[in-house]
Amino acid sequence: MTIVFVGIDLAKNVFAVHGVDASGRAALVRPAVARDKLLGLVAELPPCTIGMESCSGAHHWARQFQAFGHTVRLVAPKFVTPYRMTGKQGKNDAADAAAICEAIQRPHMRFVPAKSLDQQSRLMVHRARQGFVEQRTATLNRIRGLLSEFGIVLPLKAATVRQRACACLEDLPGHANTVIGDLLSEVTHLDERIAAYDGHIAAMARSDDRAQQLMRLQGVGPTTATCLLAMVGHGQDFDCGRQFAAWLGLTPRQYSSGGKARLGRITKAGDAYLRTLLILGARAVLAAAKHRTDAISRWALALAERAGYWKAVVAIAAKNARMAWAVLRRGEDFKLAAAD
Repeated sequence: MTIVFVGIDLAKNVFAVHGVDASGRAALVRPAVARDKLLGLVAELPPCTIGMESCSGAHHWARQFQAFGHTVRLVAPKFVTPYRMTGKQGKNDAADAAAICEAIQRPHMRFVPAKSLDQQSRLMVHRARQGFVEQRTATLNRIRGLLSEFGIVLPLKAATVRQRACACLEDLPGHANTVIGDLLSEVTHLDERIAAYDGHIAAMARSDDRAQQLMRLQGVGPTTATCLLAMVGHGQDFDCGRQFAAWLGLTPRQYSSGGKARLGRITKAGDAYLRTLLILGARAVLAAAKHRTDAISRWALALAERAGYWKAVVAIAAKNARMAWAVLRRGEDFKLAAAD
């Protein structure tokens, strides 16, 4: 029997493998395969379609398996769950591997594109920078919380926290002076790390022509442009701009039935980091629209007046996502209207 489809449930040390032949009959069932044995097992298989959930390590294994001539399909975990025959009460690695094997055979299944080494290395810069930003925010909030114990209540603005915490440092009693001083030093150190990673991102944007073209869009800077390239590449996995915006979670959730359409809030599906960058860029576009007369600025101002500030921000972010997809897909053929 020739194995046609293989589902692999990924883990750190022990993997589950489930393979079927052309008739759908189980031909390879290995509920426990050691990490150092997995590559050898896959190398012995004839060229087939291998499916995995898009989790940690999935892109690494996808590149390894593709080198052996296999076709690799990565599936979002939420699309695998309905195909688990044992349901929620019978979840285990073997059942997950069988569910993955079943899911990749569906003709209309949506797959996650495997990232290249360059894409993953560039995305790591963004992940590390965002981690430092979150650490800085947490440290500033820790300073605010500790100072409130002494009756010093500071606002949320980071610059104000730094300034007023430094100003009252000498008046703090005992070890409080040492603690707040150390925390302020940590904030300064994090500032330096974030600035260094901003430099890495700027260098990546300067060296990439596609990033330069993306940055022509209003509200898209080096951080957003390089993140788009690292996450979606040329955008070939999306049929249209709206599908890309929906993947980012910028389209309304539907509650439609009986021929009556009901649209709710945005789904917030997809990567929260990239969606946040687009939202922040949209806020900048709306703030600058008051001083511009181009078509997008006029549309943004009219929408904000009609629907409200936040709905306008989300709409601008969704429009930027669609235009970004068009830039990635069309390349030099994409023509952006000149701004007034």
